[in-house]
Amino acid sequence: MSMNICGAPSCWGVDDPKNPYLPPWQRVLKEAGLAGYRAIELGPYGYLPIDVDAVSAELEKNGLAIVAGTIFHDLLDPANQESVLKAVDDICTLITDPAMPKLPRHDGQKFPTPYMTVMDWGHDERDYAAGHPDRAPRLSESEWAAFMGNVRAVCERAAKYGVRAVIHPHAGGYIEFADEIEALVRDIPYETAGLCLDTGHLYYSGMNPVTYLKKYADRLDYVHFKDVNQRVYQEVLSERIRFFDGCGKGAMCPIGTGCLDYPGIKAALEEIGYSGYITIEQERDPRNSDTSLRDVKASVEYLKSVGYQI
Repeated sequence: MSMNICGAPSCWGVDDPKNPYLPPWQRVLKEAGLAGYRAIELGPYGYLPIDVDAVSAELEKNGLAIVAGTIFHDLLDPANQESVLKAVDDICTLITDPAMPKLPRHDGQKFPTPYMTVMDWGHDERDYAAGHPDRAPRLSESEWAAFMGNVRAVCERAAKYGVRAVIHPHAGGYIEFADEIEALVRDIPYETAGLCLDTGHLYYSGMNPVTYLKKYADRLDYVHFKDVNQRVYQEVLSERIRFFDGCGKGAMCPIGTGCLDYPGIKAALEEIGYSGYITIEQERDPRNSDTSLRDVKASVEYLKSVGYQI
């Protein structure tokens, strides 16, 4: 299969824009270009500046375009909606500006890039239960309905800019486990948003990536690839630990060094005829970002070695 490969700042440990150890965004774009990527995600709101001239200049310098913007916020609390929708406006204004480098739309791709990945985040009671469907608290029917209303509002706001929203089930948020993905698909029509399925998050949260890529093939607009270190994963599941703290201990690893079946994932994507973009991620402690370029290159080389045409 031909894989349209992209990157994400999370490979450099960029998940919380307030983390004091984050590498400069210019360095991340430079190393993404050195890794051979054609595109990168913006990362969390507040990491890359909402500055068309500055961002477009750095992208062009490194041969990159933007594949997706990111909403990574508490989408449950209605008090957050005003600030969340402001972030949607800012991100969409940036990524749709005519000056921003664009990725080509290719045959079979359902929607043009850049997308808007939509992730719920910011709940201690779920963060400490990441990967544990048996003990993670669930929302009541009325809470879930209100939550879905907030998610729909984000997706509909992005659509006003012509940006396709793709909802990303994420370990440690209120859209994580199999039952929540099923409810999401029931309550958010495909006309409103597609899915971005992440192989590492699926596995972390008790789902076989091959099974779920096939199950939601008709809703799948975008894919994230990562791999999981089984030993560290089992260790962090035995602790009371936040999801990203587990990643800081090495739960995510270069693709091909973990437990995910990438030949099987390749066969599944071919079977469902997936032809969209795929972004490699490896969440880590940003204090270890000096090895990010090495690890990203290793992931790309492994995928090539098992038949992905990049």
